[in-house]
Amino acid sequence: MLWTIAVILIILWILGVISANTMGGFIHILLVIAVVMVLIRVIQGKKIL
Repeated sequence: MLWTIAVILIILWILGVISANTMGGFIHILLVIAVVMVLIRVIQGKKIL
């Protein structure tokens, strides 16, 4: 589930970069959240399903 959310946030970030709209800042915040979630998952050492 965590990986699904991270992938969705990264896709939204890429769309934000491509479209360069006013929501770009918000999309970058979502990307940071996605990266933090993935790092937490790696640090905790849980297996990927």
